[in-house]
Amino acid sequence: MYNVVRLLVASILLIPVRGFAGDLVFHSGPEQVHLLEFFTSEGCSSCPPAEERLSALQRDPELWKSLVPVSFHVDYWDNLGWPDRYAAPAYTERQQSYAREWGSDSVYTPQFVLDGREFRGAEIPGPSASGSDLTVTLNSFRTLSVHYQSAEPSLKTWQAHVATLGMALETDVRGGENNGRRLRQDFVALSLLTLALSPKTNSMTLTLPPPKDGEKAIAVWITQGNQFTPVQTTGGWTR
Repeated sequence: MYNVVRLLVASILLIPVRGFAGDLVFHSGPEQVHLLEFFTSEGCSSCPPAEERLSALQRDPELWKSLVPVSFHVDYWDNLGWPDRYAAPAYTERQQSYAREWGSDSVYTPQFVLDGREFRGAEIPGPSASGSDLTVTLNSFRTLSVHYQSAEPSLKTWQAHVATLGMALETDVRGGENNGRRLRQDFVALSLLTLALSPKTNSMTLTLPPPKDGEKAIAVWITQGNQFTPVQTTGGWTR
């Protein structure tokens, strides 16, 4: 149902390349890179099959080139028998904010969101010229620099959203709907930071929190002001 088609991308590849002094550089190129958000919970029995489909993206050659996945664990299942250690109220609020924006009075898991819109399995759009370019540099001190080259008027304000991602995370569930199951999860948001870009340079710098167990990738996307629709995205492996 959530089959992600392989997209042909003629732009610069989004795999990380080594810069000065071992820096990692992630670059979107001029094509639009899609952000695929996944809302899930370890307490939801219908989520593991969807998580397997998300994990399968590791084998897709378009991963990081035209598609960046992020899995957000919500906390509203926690009181039903199993507290999800990757859940955060901020991720629940993010999903609820989407629902309000769409005029919905409820949220559910598993749920996919593609570029700020609910995604129910239709083919992901092919590449299109975005006219914008996103470059992210990460050094060995976990200092992250973001620069966004916008095709929009410079009077607009932009925000950068930075998620560190955990891979191959395993949990032996001892309660709730998945009691007795061992779950393996990928692209899990371990942290999420949002900062405004400098209006003069469309840039910003931040220090990532200390790495958590399983952290192996990063996702960065740009939105206009407080809007949810990303105007450009990049990401890749950090180790």
